[in-house]
Order: sequence, then C-alpha cells, then structure tokens
Amino acid sequence: MPEPPLAAATPDLAARALSLAQGLIRCPSVTPTDAGALDLLGGELRGLGFEVRRYRFGDVDNLYARWGAKGGRNLCFAGHTDVVPVGDAGAWTVDPFAAVVREGWLIGRGAADMKAAIAAWVAAVADVLATTTPDGALSFLITGDEEGPAIHGTKPLLEAIHAEGERLSQCVVGEPTSEVRVGDTLKNGRRGSLNIRLTAHGKQGHAAYPEKSANPVPVLLTVLERLRSRRLDDGAPGFQPSNLEITSIDVGNPTHNVIPASATARLNIRFNTAHSGAALEAWVRETVASVVAPGVTVVADLRTTGEPFYCPPDAFTALTLAAVEAETGAAPVLSTSGGTSDARFIHRYCPVIELGLQNETAHKVDERVATADIAALARVYRRVLGAYFA
Repeated sequence: MPEPPLAAATPDLAARALSLAQGLIRCPSVTPTDAGALDLLGGELRGLGFEVRRYRFGDVDNLYARWGAKGGRNLCFAGHTDVVPVGDAGAWTVDPFAAVVREGWLIGRGAADMKAAIAAWVAAVADVLATTTPDGALSFLITGDEEGPAIHGTKPLLEAIHAEGERLSQCVVGEPTSEVRVGDTLKNGRRGSLNIRLTAHGKQGHAAYPEKSANPVPVLLTVLERLRSRRLDDGAPGFQPSNLEITSIDVGNPTHNVIPASATARLNIRFNTAHSGAALEAWVRETVASVVAPGVTVVADLRTTGEPFYCPPDAFTALTLAAVEAETGAAPVLSTSGGTSDARFIHRYCPVIELGLQNETAHKVDERVATADIAALARVYRRVLGAYFA
C-alpha cells in the first residue's frame, strides 16, 4: 500500500479544529433544532471561499457548500450538526453545551458524534487551501436530521443538489467509527435495520376459566420462537451474519389470576446484503400468519429504517487507509458493523467511507473526546486531502 506524501500541516491546524468544535458544541442543536450551528459552519466555509447554500425541508435546516468549479471531481465531506438530547442534565459533570476542556478532554453533547469531526475536516481543508490550490472541488454535505427520523435531511438534500447538477466523486462521512484509537476502524458499508412490533390481541378473562378467554401470550411466544429458529444467513461479502434480537416483551399484567387481553413484543433485525428490508418484512408477515389460534389475532407493525450497502474497496479506500497508517503508525481495518448512518443514502451517488473519532462516549452522559485525538484526526484528514489532490 503506497504511503501518501507527508502533509505539510500548519501549526494552526489543531487549534482551529478545537476552536470550531467548541463553537459547534455551544450551539444546542438537539434534533431538529439548528440553534445556530449551520450559521457558524457556513460562516467558516464562506471565509475559506466556499459557495454556501442552505436547504430547509420540513422543520430541518441543511447545508451544502462547494469550493471549486462544478463538473470536475468533487471530494465531499458529509456529516450532521444535530445531536441527541442530553438526558439527565444533573448527571453531567459540566454543562453539556459549554464545550469545557478539562484535563485534555473536550466534553459536551456532540463532541464525539460528530461535531469535532466536522471541525477537524474544516481545519484540514483550511490548511490545504492555505498552502495549495486543489485540482478539483471540495464540498460539505451537512444535515440537521441524522439523529432524528432522517426524513428531511441527507436524502432530500442529495436529491436537491443532484437536480441542480452537483456530482460527488467520493465522500468521507465523519461518524465516530474508531474504537480504541483514532482511525483504527473505518466503515465501507453498513447493515440494514428492521424494527418489528408484534401485538397479539385476545380476550381477557379469569385464569381459572381459560375456556372463556383467549390468551394472547402463548400465541405471541410461538410467533417469536418461529422467528428466532431461522438462521438468517452465514454472512455476506464484507459482513457478519445477520441477527434477530428480541428487545422487549410486554404484557402489563399485575395479577396472577387474569388472562390478559393483549401482549406486545419488539424485535430488531440487523441484516446484511443477503436480504432486503422488503423480503424480511414479507417473511415476518408470513410467519405471523402461520400461527393460528381461536380468538387471537397478531398485528405486525414493521419499519425498515435502512437497507444494507457495501462499497468494495477501491483506490480511494486504499488512499484513506494509507493516510491513517502513515499518521498513526498502525494499519486500520475495514468494517460494516454498528448501526445505521446517512452513508446509506450517500452510497447511491458515489463511493463512501466513514472515518471519525472514537465512539465510546457517543450519546452518553459526559460525551467527550481527547483534544489530542481531534488534532490527530485533523492530521489524518489533511493527509487524505493532500494525497487526493496530489
């Protein structure tokens, strides 16, 4: 694997990344509220010579910005400025939106997922533009709806800019993919996700007179056992085997002598490219229909929140892996594990790879990243940019 040329990073790279990360965290942009995050980011990008355009779909603000001419190769960075709620604010040791730096850690909601990564790429881009003139375009695709329903964010934004003639060549998504150290894991695909809610409706009655009732619980358990008994697959290229998990069984019956009127179960299937969401939904409905009991009906509420995708390793993948190894001294691995991300929309337009900070504290109380890791990620990004436009 060829090593990319050494990036001539300026001393301001780390400081700029940290300062912008703090500024973004101080915008309390809990989905779908923007709270000034895109204004701040847009101002930074305009100062670097980007053409910045805002797009609002529903109650969500989004941003697309491009430096360079339309029509040539275009290296895009995609991400989101929205964050999940803080949860129990009293459990935090700092104000979740104060962006406090303490003992080498930047603490705040969105630090890991993924405002510091956005800041690191902006700093890397600023460094590149200060020293060279890239042969091609640079762009940012930033949404405020990744942590929410993902209806008014990246998907319609991609459709809108594509209709305007924008074409992306490659895309880096700044999701927190790293496990132990910066850059140890990159994502070149993601599993699909199917949420399942099964509700069995029966007839309430006295436990001593079951013939006068219709117990929904055994019926629901039978359905669950039939779903669990199927081995979905043995894996797919780049993927681990698909898995079905029962996440909740609820009856809400506080007594021993009452047969309940209904029972509910929730399940989730994380599936690879051996399946589609539609095929799995059809299988679940067929399984439900195969269990018949007098007086009991089972209703299935199904929602595929993401289809699986896989981007086979290519020259840009090799370039990115080499940049990480050159900067960190250790070879990263490619993975398709974890949850869904907006890369599930982007891969339909161009090859995509995900590379960001550690995910250990994402969505947790006292979410945090090491300031040294922000600097390291900015240097990795700087190498990617330098090699891409070399």
